[in-house]
Amino acid sequence: MASKNVIELTVDSFDSEVLNSEQPVLVDFWAAWCGPCRMIAPIIDQLADEYEGKLKVGKVNVDEQGQLAAQYGVMSIPTLIFFKNGEAVERLVGVRPKPELDRIIQKVL
Repeated sequence: MASKNVIELTVDSFDSEVLNSEQPVLVDFWAAWCGPCRMIAPIIDQLADEYEGKLKVGKVNVDEQGQLAAQYGVMSIPTLIFFKNGEAVERLVGVRPKPELDRIIQKVL
């Protein structure tokens, strides 16, 4: 089940939710038809719940928000981009194990 702590990001909300966020933000670029995206989705939901209040977690559907995917050079999905103070500070492509994501989040926090 999807986490209530994951924000659906759009072109209209991206600046306010990500670039102007007080907290670091993990953005998951995904699509409904993408098998690896479905594999990592439960991990993303878990992270959103575990780091609630410390890390914001958002998802960008690349089919609906192609402009954002292009703006951030997303060529393969899933792509995870970590933002801090409005800057992209870390980028991962493909499914990654939760411990690796935890390590990166600790670094970004």
